[in-house]
Parts: sequence; structure tokens; C-alpha cells
Amino acid sequence: MRCPFCQNDDTRVIDSRLTEDRDAVRRRRSCEACGERFSTLEEASLKLPFVVKSNGDREHYDSNKLVRGLERALEKRPVDSNQIEQILHRIKHTLLTSGEREIQARQIGELVMNELREVDQVAYVRFASVYRSFQDVDAFSEEIKRLQQQTMRGRKASRARAQSKLNKDN
Repeated sequence: MRCPFCQNDDTRVIDSRLTEDRDAVRRRRSCEACGERFSTLEEASLKLPFVVKSNGDREHYDSNKLVRGLERALEKRPVDSNQIEQILHRIKHTLLTSGEREIQARQIGELVMNELREVDQVAYVRFASVYRSFQDVDAFSEEIKRLQQQTMRGRKASRARAQSKLNKDN
């Protein structure tokens, strides 16, 4: 690693630590020539896939678009910024590890809806209304019914797992 102070190529690592999210390594370095110390951040270099829009256009993945969509859906909802960051991280991780060079925009929309369904159901319906271009109240009503059915199935499955665990413990 080249020293940013004197441009010498001979530096040594003094200390290495993982970042909080464990996605990068922070290294403390010292220059053999001038003695100055500096830090570097080492991350895996993975490319996000291109996003294929519904009209066939291809564009680079833009996390700012995703952030804006989430912020609109979550406006005035009791979801803290940490939860939003986790959603963004999980979606980006899914995209990075997919191994795909291209991904359909609708697949990203589905990822977002799956995350919102778990975090805040009102935000989910808001996002779905824009994403699926609801044209009337019936479309809202149908989506809410679908959400209620999924919620009931999830609750029943949770109760069944809890009961099974109780039976095993006894």
C-alpha cells in the first residue's frame, strides 16, 4: 500500500480489525520511510447487477431510488432508521450474492415488499399500491385481504411451532 504522505510503496500493517457490520477490514498502517500512520479500509469488490426496467431499459443499481421508495412508504410510520438500514442491507446483500449480471426491477420490488410485509403492513400496502399501480379501491381491498390471509397463516404456523416446542419440553 502506497503511503499517502510521501508516496513510498513500503508500508506495514500495525493492526487489523473487522468493521462493525463485519463486511470490511480496517487496517492501521505505518510508513517505513516517513513514519506516518494511516488507516485503510478493505472491502470485497462485488458488482451489483444491472437493473432491467419493465420497458427493457438497463441501468445501474441506484440505492438512492430504493431509499426514496422506502421513505415514501414508511413516512409517518413507527419504523426507526436502523430497521430501514437493515432492510437496505439485506436487499443489497441479496443482489450481490445472486451472482446475476442483470435483475428485473420487479424482482427488486418483490424483495422490498417482502421486507415491508414483515416490518410494517401499512407501509407494505403503500408501496404495493405504487409498485403494482393500483387503479381503484378494489385493488387496495384485494391486497389487504391477501395480506390478512398471509398474516393469519403466519400466526397459525407460529402457534403450531410454539405448541410443538411446549410438547417437546414436557
